[in-house]
Amino acid sequence: MPTPVRRALLATLLAGLCCAGATRDVPEPFWITPDSRAAQQAAAWRSSGRTTDAALMDRIAGRPQAEWLNGPNPAPVVRARTTAAAQAGRVAVLVAYYIPNRDCGQYSLGGAPTSAAYRAWIDEFATALGDRGAYVIVEPDAVAQVVAGCTQVTASERYALLAHAVDRLKRQPHTHVYLDAGNSSWIPEAWRLVAALKASGVARADGVALNISNYQTNKASSTYGDQLSKDLAGTHYVIDTSRNGNGPYTGTDAWCNPPGRALGTPPTTRTDNPLLDAYLWIKRPGESDGTCRGGPAAGQWWPSNALELARNARP
Repeated sequence: MPTPVRRALLATLLAGLCCAGATRDVPEPFWITPDSRAAQQAAAWRSSGRTTDAALMDRIAGRPQAEWLNGPNPAPVVRARTTAAAQAGRVAVLVAYYIPNRDCGQYSLGGAPTSAAYRAWIDEFATALGDRGAYVIVEPDAVAQVVAGCTQVTASERYALLAHAVDRLKRQPHTHVYLDAGNSSWIPEAWRLVAALKASGVARADGVALNISNYQTNKASSTYGDQLSKDLAGTHYVIDTSRNGNGPYTGTDAWCNPPGRALGTPPTTRTDNPLLDAYLWIKRPGESDGTCRGGPAAGQWWPSNALELARNARP
């Protein structure tokens, strides 16, 4: 990275801490990734004179965001992120996203080639955590897909793999594990998820994760989480608020790069609901949902989308 850009990146991080209120508004324990794509984008824009856009991008760069592990050999990234977080006195938020046939919609193709490979991958992931701890979100969409009727997987096999992931990750000290449970618009009747979540080991997790990569409001997600909690003997939950500031889009394909959305509640463990453990930015703002509405492939960085989310965010 050229020296001017490196200097600009440092300026971006300092601006995020000083001016965007990253440490003032976001309490412990979450760690801010210093080299996120948002941070790099803000640095590049600031270096080239786009200072107004850079300041908007600081609204993303200055907040903790999850690290997605979605390919083979997760250990180096897991170890690096949790070590850096521990050195800063915080914890990283990680997403395990490698279950076989992970996306029935085919937008995020991939995952482990076999069940045995996935079990080995989870073991590698967990071992790399050591005793540093983290918040680990287990397999977005994996349970809800099956309940919604995905025919590409065998339900019992998938639930067994998820239960293995929960159990193995919980063996690591200081690790908080949340099993994904979809969102309130996908399967509105929360009770339909209960049996599948139980079979997937939710009783041994710290709770469930809701609204990942979606846009449902905090109120809708909390109502949904409270209902799941009643059906699951008091389980807790976390909510992805990375892009729900303006709530859901009402047009077609509302899940895929909808226009007019905004950043939501910044990551925090300060909530007004004893069952709600945290608001998290699990989906990274500015990463595409897929090749719809002119977006790049799922998971790819899309600066104009990030800028729109930041511009629309409430103070």
